[in-house]
Amino acid sequence: MLAMLQALSKAVAQLSDPRFKRVILLGVGGAVGVFILLWLIVWAVVAQTPWTALPLIGGAAEWMGEWFDVLGGIGLAGLIGVLTYFLFPPVMTAIVGIFLEDICEAVEGKHYPDLPTARGQSVTEAVFSGIRFLGVVVLINLVAFPVYITLLIVLGAGAALYYLVNGYLVGREFYEVVALRRLTPKRAEALRQRHKGRITLFGVLFVFLMTVPIVNLIAPVIAAAAMVHFFETLPARREFPDDPPAPAKGAGGSGAPAPRA
Repeated sequence: MLAMLQALSKAVAQLSDPRFKRVILLGVGGAVGVFILLWLIVWAVVAQTPWTALPLIGGAAEWMGEWFDVLGGIGLAGLIGVLTYFLFPPVMTAIVGIFLEDICEAVEGKHYPDLPTARGQSVTEAVFSGIRFLGVVVLINLVAFPVYITLLIVLGAGAALYYLVNGYLVGREFYEVVALRRLTPKRAEALRQRHKGRITLFGVLFVFLMTVPIVNLIAPVIAAAAMVHFFETLPARREFPDDPPAPAKGAGGSGAPAPRA
């Protein structure tokens, strides 16, 4: 826990870095764009649904007339608001993940200047990883949403399940993006298995921060920076030294390291 808090403190102290500010703006803008698109899709589907022709609901819709539209609109707006609250942390995380290379380089340049050149990820890999993570998180949370609500009403445990599920997903996502810059997938997974409890706890902490209004706008960037510190201070990290960068294209198979961007 101490290492996690120290990583958080160092990440917050670097928020004034111009590269951090850029990623925050891109993350917020991207997340807002994703939600606007989702809202428009949901609203279009609802608007095109022939409610009066549906069994059970159809009779109520005809009997209530315009009031059905009014109450349905209010209910839909409320549902969209709740889903937005629940999905904002992972969506923002997915967007920020695309630009995580900038955050990692900023943190390493200031705090770990002696680290060897990172293996890195291409823009295509980063975008694909972000889209894959976004799809998985949205699907899992939509499927689990009724469970969240049921547990919240019946046992008051819906929030705990939400934080646990998304903490695991967010912690693993940030870990993998940071670790895969320096380790091959196989070795990164081996290190994760050694510390999966710590990584999940890391994710739970930042999912909580991402559900706090205003703080949630910068929490993913703080989490990305903190994960760099967290990764470098994992107890088993010394047993997993960096893998060399991939050979540069056009190097004639010489195995020369690719130049750092």
